[in-house]
Amino acid sequence: MPWLFTIFLAIHVGAGVVALTSFWGAVLTRKGGPAHRRWGFVFSAAIYTAAAQALGMGGLSLVWPLAMHPQLTDAVLYRGMFGTMMVYLGLLAISMTRYGLVMVANRRNHDANRHWSMIAVQGVTMLAAGICLVHGLYLLNRNGPVMEPVLMVLVALLGFGTTITYFRYILGPRPGASSYIPEHFKAMVATGIAAYTAFLSVGLIEMFPTHAFNPAIWAIPSIFGMAIIIHYLRQYRPAPKRQTAA
Repeated sequence: MPWLFTIFLAIHVGAGVVALTSFWGAVLTRKGGPAHRRWGFVFSAAIYTAAAQALGMGGLSLVWPLAMHPQLTDAVLYRGMFGTMMVYLGLLAISMTRYGLVMVANRRNHDANRHWSMIAVQGVTMLAAGICLVHGLYLLNRNGPVMEPVLMVLVALLGFGTTITYFRYILGPRPGASSYIPEHFKAMVATGIAAYTAFLSVGLIEMFPTHAFNPAIWAIPSIFGMAIIIHYLRQYRPAPKRQTAA
């Protein structure tokens, strides 16, 4: 099946390049304007495509880890990294993108956010995060505190935090009229962070294999992404109430 993995990888890389470039088109254009919506559509379609290929590659790596990655030697370790974690990250990218899009689509109907499909996507992603966490802890016990299982544990915890946050908003009381804006923005920028993190990891595997799973390297997109989120969320911070003079 290596030929099928190669096809998945080629489509994944192509869609990833489109996602990496269209992300900035959506970030830099006027929010809610025609250009922003066009760039957002391209970005979302590219992410869905790349995530679908990640699910395919992850499934093949779960069954045949060394056949899909002949340069590696530890089947147990890399079944976790390129199998369990890749499937989980594909689901996480889908869940974040869907959440961000649904927030805009249902901006005037919060009850529609509780559609069974939204609950199912977040629930499956949380389950995948739990499996990734358990697999990472097993590998930590088996291989010691090396980068690969440490990274699996860290990204699994990130998934728990993300899905719990989404569930709290979806199942919580009716939010304010403009609350969907920061929810949409946080989800889509987080998806962009995931895309750039995946790009860095794949590139590092080819150029610097010993640093491919270094959490410090993987943190770079998160730092820039959080800066973007904080910058834009400040625009939607409620203005402080003016006190009436005595």
